[in-house]
Amino acid sequence: MRQKLRLLLLSGVALATALTLSGFAQAATAEPKPATEDAVKFEADDANSFSGAFLAARTADVDHDYASAISLYRKALIFDPANLEIRERLMISLLLNGEFESGLKEADALKGDAAVERITRIVRGLDAIRDGKFDSARKILAYDGPNDLDRLTHQLLAAWAEVGGGKGKQAMATISGLKGPDWFKVFTDYHLGAMALVAGDVNAARKSLNNAVTNRDAVATAPDTFMRAVMALARLEASAGNKQKALDAISVGDELISNYAPLKALRQSIEKGEKPVQQVTNAAEGAAGVLFSIGGALNRQGAEDMVALYLQVAHAMDPKSADTLIMLGGIAEKLENPQRAIALYRQVPADSPMRRISELQLGVTLSDTGKVEEAKQHLKALIESDPADIRSYIAYGSVLSEAKDYKAMAENYDKAVEVIGPVPRPADWTVFFQRGIAYERLKQWDKAEPSFRKALELNPNQAQVLNYLGYSLVDMNINLDEGLDMIKKAVDAKPDDGYIVDSLGWAYFRLGKFEESVTELERAVQLRAGDATINDHLGDAYWRVGRQLEAVYQWNRALISEGDDVNRDHIKDKVEKGLPPIDPNSTTADRSTPEPAAPVPPAPAPENPDKKS
Repeated sequence: MRQKLRLLLLSGVALATALTLSGFAQAATAEPKPATEDAVKFEADDANSFSGAFLAARTADVDHDYASAISLYRKALIFDPANLEIRERLMISLLLNGEFESGLKEADALKGDAAVERITRIVRGLDAIRDGKFDSARKILAYDGPNDLDRLTHQLLAAWAEVGGGKGKQAMATISGLKGPDWFKVFTDYHLGAMALVAGDVNAARKSLNNAVTNRDAVATAPDTFMRAVMALARLEASAGNKQKALDAISVGDELISNYAPLKALRQSIEKGEKPVQQVTNAAEGAAGVLFSIGGALNRQGAEDMVALYLQVAHAMDPKSADTLIMLGGIAEKLENPQRAIALYRQVPADSPMRRISELQLGVTLSDTGKVEEAKQHLKALIESDPADIRSYIAYGSVLSEAKDYKAMAENYDKAVEVIGPVPRPADWTVFFQRGIAYERLKQWDKAEPSFRKALELNPNQAQVLNYLGYSLVDMNINLDEGLDMIKKAVDAKPDDGYIVDSLGWAYFRLGKFEESVTELERAVQLRAGDATINDHLGDAYWRVGRQLEAVYQWNRALISEGDDVNRDHIKDKVEKGLPPIDPNSTTADRSTPEPAAPVPPAPAPENPDKKS
C-alpha cells in the first residue's frame, strides 16, 4: 500500500529517537486508555451523580477535551470534595488546557500528595522563580531521588533559581559537577551557556555553547535543544562583533539539520549586520527552557499528554517563546485538535523568526478543518511573499494533495523544482517525491518515474520512496524484480510499518506468489489493525490459497474498518461471489482483482524528513 503520511512541518525540529530516560520515559510513553465506541459525552449540567460526572470527565479527558473535563471534574468534586484522584486529574487538565494559575492553586492544595509530587513540585517551584522568590524555589525543587531525568530536571531548574538570585557562578559550578548518563551533556552544555549569558560571563557562555554545538549526539537526542544552542552561539558572536563566527555557527546547524527556517531568518539578520537579542534573558525564561528541552526530547507517539504538560507550563513562564507554541501546535494536531493548533500558531509573535513556520503550518491545518480554499489562498500568499522558500511549496502541495487536485499539485512542484535549480540538495528529495506522486496520479508515468528516481538519488534509503516506486513498478507489471527489491528494501528499513509490509504482501499477490503474500499480509494486519485496504488484500490472498471462509471474514472486516480508499461495492461483490478464476493469459501478475485507489501521502516534514512520519 502507498502509505498516507501526515504532514507535520513543525512539531519541533524532529521527534526524539531511541531515547531511554529511565522510569519517567516509560510512563510518558504509556498509551492512554481508549474511549469506548458507545461512550457518551455529557455536559456538566447533565451529570447528576458522582459516577455520571466522573465517567463523563474521564471520557472527555481521554478525548483530550480538557475544557469539558475540567467542568465535569469540578462537578464530581461537588459530590465528593475529598476525592484525591479527581482533584489530581482536575489539576492536570487545567495545566493541559493552559490554565496555569488555576492549576497552580490545585498544585498548592496537593503539595503533600505523593502521587502527583513530580508535577506539583515543578509547578510550585516555577511559580516561585516567576515571582522572584529564588530561595523558596530552590527549596521546593530540591530532589534526591533515583530517577535520572527527574534529577536532571530539578537540578537545572534549581540552578536557574540560583542564577535569578545572583548566584550564577554557584549555579554553573553545580551543573558542571552534575554526574549522570552521557545524554545529560546535551542539556547541561546548552543551559550552562544560557546561564553564563544571563550572568554576563561571555567567555564561559562561548565555551559551553561551542561544546553543545559540536556535540553530534545532540542532534539525535535533543534536536530542539541543539538548535537553541546553535542560535544562542550565533547571537553571542554577532553581538560581540564576530560576524563570520556567527555565520559559521549557523552553518554547523544548517549542515546537521537542514531547512530550519528560524536559522535562515537568523542568518539573514546577521548578514545585514544586526545583533539579534538572546532568547533567554532571565531566570524565568531559562527555567521555561528546561521544560522545553525535556519536553522536546520526549516528544514521541504516546507521550503527547506528558509533553504537552511540560510545554504548557513552559509557555506560562515564557509566553513569547515561539518554538514552544509551535511544538504545542504540532501536538494538538497529532491529537486531532486542529482548532487548538490554529489558536496556538496564531499566538506566535509577528516579529519572531518562527512566524513564517507557524503561518505555513496554519495553512495546512486550516485545510484539515475543511477550509480548503482559505488554506490555498493563505499558502499561495506565502509563496508570493518569498518564492525561494521551498517549504511553502511543500505546504501548498500537501493541501492540493488532500484535495486530490493533482494537476495543480504537479504545477506547484514543477515551480519548486525550478526554484531548487540544477543542483538539488539531499533535503530536496521530498519535492521530487511529491511531484512524482502528482504525475503518477495524472497517469503520466513518463514524468512520474524520473521524479521518483531523482528522489531516490537524493535519498537512496528513503523507505516511502522505495515503497511507492517499487509498488508502482509491480502494479504496472514492469521491472518486476527491481520493484520487488525496492519494496523489500523499504520493509528492511521499516519492518514495523504495516503499510509497507502490506505493499510487499500485495506485490507477492500480483506476482502470483500467494503463500508468500498471505505470510506478509497477515503480519501487516497485525501491525496496522483495522485498516480496510489491508483487510481487503488479506481476504484476496486467503481466497487464492483456498481459505475461502477466512477470505470472506477479512472482506467483511474491510467493510466495517476505517479507510476511504477502498471500493466497498467491489468488496461486497467479492463477499457474495468470491474472486473469479485467474486469467490463464496473464503473464506474471494476478490481474483478476483491481486494487482500490491508493491514498496519496502528503509531504513529510522537511526539517528532518528521515525522522518524521
